[in-house]
Amino acid sequence: MGDRWYSEAVVYCLDIDTYADSDGDGVGDIPGLIGRLDYLARLGVTCLWLHPIHPSPNRDDGYDVTDFYTVDPRFGTLGDFAELLHQARNRGIRVIIDLVVNHTSDEHPWFQSARSSPDSPYRDWYVWSEQEPPDRKQGMVFPGEQKETWSYDRTAKAWYYHRFYRFQPDLDMANPAVRAEVKKIMSFWLQLGVSGFRMDAVPFIIELTEPGNPNSPKDLDFLTELREHVQWRRGDAILLAEANVEPDQLPVYFGDRGGSANRVHMLFDFMLNGRLMLALAREDPEPVIEALRDTPMLPTGGQWATFLRNHDEIDLSRLTAEQRNQVYARFGPDEQMRLYNRGIRRRLAPMLGNDRRWIELAYALQFSLRGTPVLRYGEEIGMGEDLSLPGRHAIRTPMQWSFKENAGFSTAEPGKLVRPVIDKGEYGYEKVNVTAQRRDPRSLLAWFERMIRTLREAPEIGSGSTTHIDVPMPSGVLAHRADGPTGTMVFLHNLGTDDVEVDLSLLQAEADQPIDVLTDRGYGEVGKLERLQLAGRGYRWIRLRRGR
Repeated sequence: MGDRWYSEAVVYCLDIDTYADSDGDGVGDIPGLIGRLDYLARLGVTCLWLHPIHPSPNRDDGYDVTDFYTVDPRFGTLGDFAELLHQARNRGIRVIIDLVVNHTSDEHPWFQSARSSPDSPYRDWYVWSEQEPPDRKQGMVFPGEQKETWSYDRTAKAWYYHRFYRFQPDLDMANPAVRAEVKKIMSFWLQLGVSGFRMDAVPFIIELTEPGNPNSPKDLDFLTELREHVQWRRGDAILLAEANVEPDQLPVYFGDRGGSANRVHMLFDFMLNGRLMLALAREDPEPVIEALRDTPMLPTGGQWATFLRNHDEIDLSRLTAEQRNQVYARFGPDEQMRLYNRGIRRRLAPMLGNDRRWIELAYALQFSLRGTPVLRYGEEIGMGEDLSLPGRHAIRTPMQWSFKENAGFSTAEPGKLVRPVIDKGEYGYEKVNVTAQRRDPRSLLAWFERMIRTLREAPEIGSGSTTHIDVPMPSGVLAHRADGPTGTMVFLHNLGTDDVEVDLSLLQAEADQPIDVLTDRGYGEVGKLERLQLAGRGYRWIRLRRGR
């Protein structure tokens, strides 16, 4: 891959502690992950995104960091991490890590020093107010679990700001010393060999918090500083940002108003994700068509990251109340399936009723749309969720590797596992695991391997342009195309359940021996484009022509 390797990547995200345990203590670790790299290479993964790897009290699943310059001892050592980077690179896999610098843990030495005395050198690294702020109960990230965004610290005799939980005090990004430290953290991990960062909560990283002002200004130029810093340290490193903001704000996260691509390289496409869920719920592609039509123009080098499931809840906040209720009714009918009054805490397979055809259709659609696909661990085998676990932990259960006890994740006693494995029902590890699917050439895992191989043979999907083919279509069918220097691909996805016939004869003049490269079933030769058969929940990826 070239300088824009991320445009043709397949990103796989995982938590180290729930992936593979090598020493039998019940917690996944880096050596365990190293032992599974061949599995990931065979799957077709080219980039690993690791959730927080740093020491933490784990009150927020590692997002409450106490030391940014090492790895959690539960996972291993810095030496183990360096070996992971080496072994991953040997297999053509890059590694990016979570950069969680909006806040720290309240147990971080910086905060402990800051609260101890007004004269502490770290006092102004955090956001304080001597008086009770009037916006104390505004701006909660976790409504229903948070009651406020300002808390009083008796030792400091002042109020401190926290966009997230009260044990996660915000760093003051207006402080030049804090900005310099963030750059130093990035430099450390880039020097070790990571290929970039998934930046957590970017709108809050650039927020210049003013006590009493719930709409404090944002300094987007800080993103320019970080981009420049990263590029100087490692030219091919990337910034993949989490910024669930209004659509008209998205372009400025990629670059300044002058059109330069001088900020983040990639953004998660929350707008598309919500509309994908709505389209699946309605069995109607119109929400996806709207998302493609309404996508802001990106500067050259800017890239979307697409996803169906990631490590958090499915965030439906960008949908209207009516649309959100439609998705809830279909995929989250029980209150325990929902979270934060805005999302669904389920994996895709159970949401789609474990319907293999529907699961394939959903992922074929995601992977064929513009941008870089992100895949959550366990989705490739159709893992389920454990709704008895609190909050987001429902979809953070151990990877199911085999028929062995603890799903082959660990040799520890079940009670010592970092989180219980799913061991009952149709998603229990005795029915859903890698070993079983590896033996079955018709398994979901085998399908994912084939689909990802096909994707990597069609670089125009990630690096070209994507356009809705606006011609009359049978109900439920989405037709779109991807064009690039390597040629043109056409995609048909039927979100409905009825078999249909599609007319794409307007493309016949462009066709050069069109051929199916990925389908849900055998359709015979493509031939003429005016009578293309498409099954209910079916899909066809057709190479229309190759580049010249």
